[in-house]
Parts: sequence; structure tokens; C-alpha cells
Amino acid sequence: MDRGQNLRIDPDRLWDSLMEMAKIGPGVAGGNNRQTLTDEDAEGRALFQTWCEAAGMSMGLDTMGNMFATRDGTDPDALPVYMGSHLDTQPTGGKYDGVLGVLGALEVVRTLNDLDVKTKHPIVITNWTNEEGTRFAPPMLSSGVFAGKHTEDWAKDRVDAEGKRFGDELERIGWVGDEEVGARKMHAMFELHIEQGPILEAEGKDIGVVTHGQGLRWIECTFTGKESHTGSTPMAMRKNAGRGLALITELVHEIAMQNQPNAVGAIGHIDVYPNSRNIIPGKVVCTVDMRTHLLDKLNAMVAEFMERAPKLCAEIGVEFDCHIVGQFDPPAFDEGCVGAVRDAAIELGYSHMDIVSGAGHDACWINDVAPTAMIMCPCVDGLSHNEAEDISKEWAQAGTDVLLHAVLNTAEIVE
Repeated sequence: MDRGQNLRIDPDRLWDSLMEMAKIGPGVAGGNNRQTLTDEDAEGRALFQTWCEAAGMSMGLDTMGNMFATRDGTDPDALPVYMGSHLDTQPTGGKYDGVLGVLGALEVVRTLNDLDVKTKHPIVITNWTNEEGTRFAPPMLSSGVFAGKHTEDWAKDRVDAEGKRFGDELERIGWVGDEEVGARKMHAMFELHIEQGPILEAEGKDIGVVTHGQGLRWIECTFTGKESHTGSTPMAMRKNAGRGLALITELVHEIAMQNQPNAVGAIGHIDVYPNSRNIIPGKVVCTVDMRTHLLDKLNAMVAEFMERAPKLCAEIGVEFDCHIVGQFDPPAFDEGCVGAVRDAAIELGYSHMDIVSGAGHDACWINDVAPTAMIMCPCVDGLSHNEAEDISKEWAQAGTDVLLHAVLNTAEIVE
């Protein structure tokens, strides 16, 4: 069997599958709204299962709704090689975020079937439930249960904006399985994903070899000043919580810039009280988001922020308090799996570069329980979580070709 450059996936078949899945849960501006545990999610799952069964695979389902489609290997005792991502989307999501990783994996199996390639290790395609976390927080919820980060009871008690429970909605759409979550053992796991950032396109690279994921700290900050009239309160007598927010916004930016490269920081969520045009804010609550792939650097960034922020606010008469409300340490993906991705890109002649994932992915949790790596392809202007998200058929093919070879090299072809 020639495992060289001639072994490629069918890009037209892959693209057709992506476009067919995109018909389920269409958005309003060309993308998708297929949020987790909705009727649209159930319909997308059913289509995926139909395709997997047509490809000769058997479907497993665990009690968190994670889907596992298995292509048998020749050695019944060999642990499976997993690949996949997620089919759920943001409310204004694109056609490719997560979906490329699932349907690219399906295309890998279809290609192996076309060529009658057998592998020692079984190959499993996974659709992880609720990666996005937009309806039920936090993101990567079910892979987190699989990896032991959350208890299943806690996860199933998560509620959406309407107060509906995750567990109840999973039952309602009919996708509760009987497998114990996390009982499966993996030989390795590969996740193909669009970059969701601008680096690969800007650098003119076909493939991102993901070496690390970013660690994250969410720091909730409360500024307490004094509400007073914007017109009649002298400037020197103000205790403006909004000014404290402004100072801290600049501080977060400064700390991130001092820690380049591969460090980011910003303030996303902000609540201002009483949020009136003619009242100086007496209270502001915001969340600082700091990320980098180096744990020592991340901890140093947080420590500097914790030291400097209270002093800046004290100088303007504003009280400051903060605490960490979300965190995970940066994963370093398995060197063997990362090497398989890099070798595949080289073997196929695709331009590539090492890259750090700026977003969280299911692979970041699975990395704790099995050797794991990620493959990234470019997306236009780095745009994602947006209905205008776009990739080219050539980018999709390159990423899936690399997935094919990385998986084959790990699952071991049987001649």
C-alpha cells in the first residue's frame, strides 16, 4: 500500500457533506444556528449517524450524548485511534467550526473504505456534546466529564437562559446513551479544526501543527465608587468606578503586551451600575480574560495584575476586589501525536508551521487522559463564531489529508 502523496481524500465528497450538514439549523446570514440539544442538533446527529452506518461503522452513545462511530481494526485487543470534534454551533455560528473535524474524520473513513485499507487499531469518530457552551455553560462540557473535569450530575444540572436543564434536554431530543462516560480507553486522539484566528492565512501556511493549547484565567473584578450626579459633582470629589475600569482595561493590555509573543488579555463582560446617562458609576463588575500557553508566564501575568490593580484604583478613591472565576492550565499536546501531524504535512508537501491554539477545544481536555494532538487549517480573515466564517475547499482538503496520514501512521496499516 502506497502511503505517500497519492493517498488523499476526496475533497468534493467532503465539501458536499459540509454543505449538506449546513442545511440543518441554518442561520440568518449564511451560517448556522444548531445549538446543542436543540431539535436541529438532534437532526444533525441523525444525519451523521446515517452517514457513519452507511460507511460500515457501528455507533456507540454514552450518557452525556457523546457519539462514537467505530471502524473495526484487525487486532481486537488494540486500543482505538480517535478523531473528531463537535457538530453543535454558536447561535450565529459558521459552517466549519467543529463540523470540519467531525466530517473530515468521516471522509477519512470513507477514503479507507474506498481503498480497502485495513488498520491494526480500530478507528473511532467522535461527536462531543456541547463543545460550544453557548446554551449550557461551560464549553467543552461533555468532553470535560469524559476527562474527569466535571461530574456528570453537575453537568446535567447546567441550565440555559430559559432554565431548562441539560439532562432534561438531552433526554427530550432522544440522545441519551447507556455507555458510562469516560469508560472508553484511547490509543490516541486527533482533532482537526479551523484555526479561528488569522495567523495561518497571514503566513500563507496550509497546516497549523498545534503544539499547545492556551491556559486561561478569568478574573472577575468589582470596582466600588460612589454614585453621584455627573453635572454637579466636582471632578476632584468624584469616586468614579468607571474610571477604575478604564485604568484596569489599559493595565490588562499593558501586561499582555509585555509578555509577547503568544500572550493575550482583554476585558470582555462588563456591567455598569446604575448605567444611567447622568450618574457617575458607583459600581462596575467586569471579567478579565488572560491567556498564554506557558503556565509560568500565565501565573506571572495574573500575579502582576493582582498586585497593580488595587493600587491604581486606590489612587482615584475606588475600591477594588477580584477573584478567579474560571481557569485551566495550558495543555502541551503529546509529542508523538504532534510529530505524526508534522510528518504527515511534510510527507504530503503541505506548507506548515507550529501554532498555539488560541481557543479551547475538546482535545484540550482529552489530552489529560490520552495522547492527543490537533491539526488546524486557515480560515478567511481569522473569522469564526460568525456566520461569515469561511474556508476554501483546498484548505479543508489539506487538513483532512494530514488527518488521514496522521491517523494511519498511528493506527498502523495492515498489508
